[in-house]
Amino acid sequence: MLPTVAIVSVHACPLGRLGSRETGGMNVYVRELATELAKQGLAVDVFTRRTDPADREVVEMAPGATLVRVTAGEIGPMDKNAVYDYLPQFVAGVERYRRDQGRRYDVVHSHYWLSGRAGIDLAARWHAPHLTMFHTLGEVKNRCGAPGQESELRIAVERQVVHSVDLTIAASEDELHHLVDLYDADPERVTIVPCGVNTRLFSPLPRGEARAKLGLNGHRTALFVGRMDPLKGLDLLLLAAHELRRSVPDLQLLVVGGDASPESEEGRVRDLARELGLADRVTFVGAVPQTELPTYYSAADLCVVPSFYESFGLVAVEALACGTPVVASRVGGLPGVVKHGENGLLVANRTASDFATSIGELCRDEGRRAGLALRARASVARLVWESVARRILQIYDETLAAAGPAGALSSLRR
Repeated sequence: MLPTVAIVSVHACPLGRLGSRETGGMNVYVRELATELAKQGLAVDVFTRRTDPADREVVEMAPGATLVRVTAGEIGPMDKNAVYDYLPQFVAGVERYRRDQGRRYDVVHSHYWLSGRAGIDLAARWHAPHLTMFHTLGEVKNRCGAPGQESELRIAVERQVVHSVDLTIAASEDELHHLVDLYDADPERVTIVPCGVNTRLFSPLPRGEARAKLGLNGHRTALFVGRMDPLKGLDLLLLAAHELRRSVPDLQLLVVGGDASPESEEGRVRDLARELGLADRVTFVGAVPQTELPTYYSAADLCVVPSFYESFGLVAVEALACGTPVVASRVGGLPGVVKHGENGLLVANRTASDFATSIGELCRDEGRRAGLALRARASVARLVWESVARRILQIYDETLAAAGPAGALSSLRR
């Protein structure tokens, strides 16, 4: 019987189409981590909620890494707060799979608050240590000034998970402080492991070729990548572009991500672009396969991350890995990635004027922009997935060792 790590990702399918409302950095994180852990000798099962009847229930993501889609509630998209009511069904489905396959799970590693709650029950059933990663925190989102409020249910569950798990993995120093200050987490039970980037995929392409492939002209190009969510601050970028119409008259924006439904956030920001007279200067590309993102990053003069809150900032890391400078909000984990004046610029005050100033500086000073670009890729070399997975593996080892003589990592390696 092969010992296995159970990664629980209830609402974020690692094979989900990126750029839509419910898919983003966490989906990438789970997929890349599972794949790399399998490469390093672990057997990994990833459990997610089934949302499409056409999807196969069991899929091999990579050698040694299996995705299991569990039916919990009606198969289809569902509001995250509504998914909470079906967590008992989800847990029962995971246990049924474990029993049918004769698995033994030595470690439970959950992602996000829904998965953390499910992970509590699964870890108790299996007498296994439970590690969690939240990716974003509801209390922080409610305090950051972004439109909308996270539910009291989410925050209550996050508190329960923080005080139930063996260890919480934070993506940044900022997140660790939030866990301690806002959730009363024991700092001895929180450790920091930055997120990773696939530097083989995200690498610089010849800029001219990338621009030609996308049909771009010689205009200055600022890129936004991310799901359509008010938290991402796209409207702030549009307002900044409006201020730059005279000082950088050739500035064009590329917006990658989102869905095309008229009632979506994309519909709102499209309306704003028209109201600001930017319809001919903004291209809404929609969601694109991850394999195509390096072309967009490489073609752009700079990537803008105007978020209200980022626990880490995966888009910034991907852009830097492609040699593209980043202009980002000085929030969350972004200052740990974007080093002001070295590989990009941080905007301390989230105002359209301040973003316009920083974007304008790089658009008008090609020498400075090129200098930042030259240092961009090297600045994220430490974040390769191999290193991240090796650190996670070490944490598994330490957690199992703390559990007693039976918890030995050697039993996990194939």
